[in-house]
Amino acid sequence: MYQRSIDDPAGFWSEIAEEFYWEQRWDPDEVCSENLDVTKGPIKIEWFRGGKTNICYNAVDRNVESGNGDKIAMYWEGNEPSQDGKLSYSVLLDKVCQLANYLKSVGVGKGDAVVVYLPMLMELPIAMLACARIGAVHSVVFAGFSADALAQRIVDCKPKVVITCNAVKRGQKLIPLKDIVDTSLVESAKNGVDVGICLTYENQSALNKEDTRWKPGRDVWWQDVVPNFPTKCGVEWVDAEDPLFLLYTSGSTGKPKGVLHTTGGYMVYSATTFKHAFDYMPGDVYWCTADCGWITGHSYVTYGPLLNGASVLIFEGAPNYPDPGRCWDIVDKYGVTIFYTAPTLIRSLMRDGTEYVDRYSRKSLRVLGSVGEPINPAAWRWFYDVVGDSRCPISDTWWQTETGGFMITPLPGAWPQKPGSATFPFFGVQPVIVDEKGRELEGECSGYLCIKKSWPGAFRTLYGDKDRYETTYFKPFAGYYFSGDGCSRDKDGYHWLTGRVDDVINVSGHRIGTAEVESSLVSHPKCAEAAVVGIDHEVKGQGIYAFVTLVDGVPYSDDLRKSLVMTVRSQIGAFAAPDKIHWAPGLPKTRSGKIMRRILRKIASRQLDELGDTSTLADPGVVDQLISLSDS
Repeated sequence: MYQRSIDDPAGFWSEIAEEFYWEQRWDPDEVCSENLDVTKGPIKIEWFRGGKTNICYNAVDRNVESGNGDKIAMYWEGNEPSQDGKLSYSVLLDKVCQLANYLKSVGVGKGDAVVVYLPMLMELPIAMLACARIGAVHSVVFAGFSADALAQRIVDCKPKVVITCNAVKRGQKLIPLKDIVDTSLVESAKNGVDVGICLTYENQSALNKEDTRWKPGRDVWWQDVVPNFPTKCGVEWVDAEDPLFLLYTSGSTGKPKGVLHTTGGYMVYSATTFKHAFDYMPGDVYWCTADCGWITGHSYVTYGPLLNGASVLIFEGAPNYPDPGRCWDIVDKYGVTIFYTAPTLIRSLMRDGTEYVDRYSRKSLRVLGSVGEPINPAAWRWFYDVVGDSRCPISDTWWQTETGGFMITPLPGAWPQKPGSATFPFFGVQPVIVDEKGRELEGECSGYLCIKKSWPGAFRTLYGDKDRYETTYFKPFAGYYFSGDGCSRDKDGYHWLTGRVDDVINVSGHRIGTAEVESSLVSHPKCAEAAVVGIDHEVKGQGIYAFVTLVDGVPYSDDLRKSLVMTVRSQIGAFAAPDKIHWAPGLPKTRSGKIMRRILRKIASRQLDELGDTSTLADPGVVDQLISLSDS
């Protein structure tokens, strides 16, 4: 299959695409049209152009019409073990149609943006599907982002509606989401984007209506309006290349990038990767622990599974609440067969030992998966031996927000696994490892991971910033998509991801740009300059280590440290808070003013014997100062 996907991509992907419903078929001579070489003109990637379809119809209606209306589409497990729910495909269709009809009634139509800021309630995938049904473009923002970060995204995509809920509980902590949205809407209005409607779901287990702050005329309760709309809603047939969603991701500059995915190719790719990488069978109960605010929750909570008619579990709570056995309690309660999670979660549960795992049977588990960052071999072995009783293969997937779906991944049972390796490319994907000059390296090697030729799930542009799209991804190595990741290939051809090669840190599977954290720190009135690097962290994979130069005359103090961390928490979100603030009277810079992060990384990770040549620095004495302040 792989060989055919490379030799005849048009034939290979057309056959798979025909398994879906198309209101109008694509032009058979134009299955794929692409240019990945900036030296030959603008970058272009198109799949199935001329084909008209709808991803909501294929994910929901098609399952109902094929006789699976009574099958469970979604199980929901709340924050408390006593809270749960479920929806069959036919009831899911009713709920999606009601919300779609409401959105149409307030003027949302094809091509309009809708921002969704919800926790993991069933209403989150329902909102995504309702937008897709009417051709609107959803932009889901992870409900852990701060008001400032949310406002930034609202200003960029100018939505007609924001959908949120009043609050959510994670473990014992109450998070007032509506208050965060209120603040962000005030901020975005100051920047010229006034959102007319904030549709708010009452999450009763967290907060009552009466205790929710309210702005009449703008705020609308979901439960007051949506259930009054009809349960039938026509489908907006869209071109394969019409936009489906925007998802903002961190880059190496401070401004988040709006990754734009279109409909046809993404539909075919997310469905196919899900089916093969997890060896999906119709009786499976599938649980992906990711939030829909990240790409994993788009491709492998909502679209990929439902396009295959799967039963998906959605979990609102925290994996260690009320105790670290919660995941395995859920696995046994629902008979979960496929469990897809992040190395961070695995490492944090490892610290709690095996007793919480051993309390539960986990006999239903068949396939395990890992996503978000390379999994270290020790965590891989624990996941395999302890969680999967040494009998469940692990799909250790490498992919990105930009790729739409898995790029390099094991297929369960298809070839031997190596702990920590993403193994081999998925169908249609041609990874190459290149050196600094862009020359392809053969055999055993390490270098920069690029992809040659396009694949159906590839993103098409950065919203409103085509220049940045080409500069970031296609200019570094002409003729290739550049992933920004380093990779080595062993003598057996297995791929080993070595992490980001640009200024992006991967914390718990979340990409955070160093520039974003630095600009947040520098906004503090007492901070003159900041430089942020990633360091190894035993649970999160990478932690954030910040070197901070204070304004002249300001003394160092623990209170100031806390204040700097709080600034980042409030501007970006708790997940971006620095783990360590290292006072820096000065930063190591070249004579041209460039900060030498390589040196900062070595100081942060205490590899002082590997500092290398510091003689080219404008002030080599800075390095000794920083070392002397390491523990202050």
